[in-house]
Amino acid sequence: MSVESVPAPLSRVGNSNDQARRHNLSTILTLLHHGGSQTRAGLTRATGLNRSTIAALVAELAELGLVYETQQTDPGTVGRPSPFVHLTDRMLAVAVNPDLDAVTIGLVGLGGRVHSRVRHETPAAPGVSETIDIVRREVDALRAGLDDDQRIVGVGLAVPGLVRTSDGVVTLAPHLLWNDEPLAEPVAAQVGIPALAANDAQLGLLAESLFGAGRGVDDIVYLNGSTSGIGGSVLVAGRTLQGARGYAGELGHTLVNSNGVTCFCGKTGCLETEVSVGRLLDVLGADPVDGDEFDRMLGETVDDAVRAEIDRQLDVLGTALGNFVAIFNPSSIILGGFLGSLFAANPTRLQDGIRRASFGTLGEQVTVERAQLRTRLLMVGAAELAFGPMLADPAGVLGP
Repeated sequence: MSVESVPAPLSRVGNSNDQARRHNLSTILTLLHHGGSQTRAGLTRATGLNRSTIAALVAELAELGLVYETQQTDPGTVGRPSPFVHLTDRMLAVAVNPDLDAVTIGLVGLGGRVHSRVRHETPAAPGVSETIDIVRREVDALRAGLDDDQRIVGVGLAVPGLVRTSDGVVTLAPHLLWNDEPLAEPVAAQVGIPALAANDAQLGLLAESLFGAGRGVDDIVYLNGSTSGIGGSVLVAGRTLQGARGYAGELGHTLVNSNGVTCFCGKTGCLETEVSVGRLLDVLGADPVDGDEFDRMLGETVDDAVRAEIDRQLDVLGTALGNFVAIFNPSSIILGGFLGSLFAANPTRLQDGIRRASFGTLGEQVTVERAQLRTRLLMVGAAELAFGPMLADPAGVLGP
């Protein structure tokens, strides 16, 4: 599988050749989607296209329902004010994240704006058929609430497991007990709009790279923690590490304790068995909660047993991350999901552990931070997958 498995930011250099109109529309839309509102003058500077070409492209994007303009004054320009170009809320994506105890579904607009997010709890790990049924019902409900000029252009599915993104088949999601299960095509057939699926950690890294802590960073180790375990993804020189079959980055299955417990994958002592939200909830005596509440529970606890478990997990995580620093030499480590909460409970302990476990001084040169998108992370990442075809060719997807 090639690097096209996870969509990358499109080129920001325009092409003045009239035959490349669709490329230029894609360039302008992608600049606005990833960078926010800009003036026509700013778009001219960013793309190298002339002002009349930019005006024509913006007009066409407006006809497609993607942008609108205002006549605000740009303080960076001299002379006649340059109109500001903004994204509309008319084109939307449905984001889906099945997990061990719930299926979370969001409605996301361009620019990474999450309009709504609903967590459908399930009594056990949801099966593929149950997940598809939940998605169908939620899409029907979302459609009923849309304005007449709004449109859902696609569904993106962030799956905690190995996903063959060429056809949306989940090769293996051990926590969900999914094995060689078609997912994207059945979802598309049920809801009547295109659907794409990819690994949740890859999509989390994509979202943070475009809208969060990873903006402008080319070398990142990203780990996401959920009830389904720990997923990982690695950015090397600005490109997502894929591997021979597209499954690189399964960092949660790194061996950290040869005398540990058996993992869902069948191995013993994987990182995700030692650093686990379930083990934290057990010592807290609590049921699963949302991210903000989990932050509060870990940060405010005065229970010695809870503090000991937090420190134990941070020490194990620090050792694993130190190894990853030696292998990948990232400039940044980003932690999503419950790993962000764990880090926030005692940042110094984790950073010290990484330095001890790293090779030479590499651990002193890496930045460690939690994902900025927090609970929106996988919604934004899955939506990016769904928006990919439209961003690549807005006229082809939305035109007559």
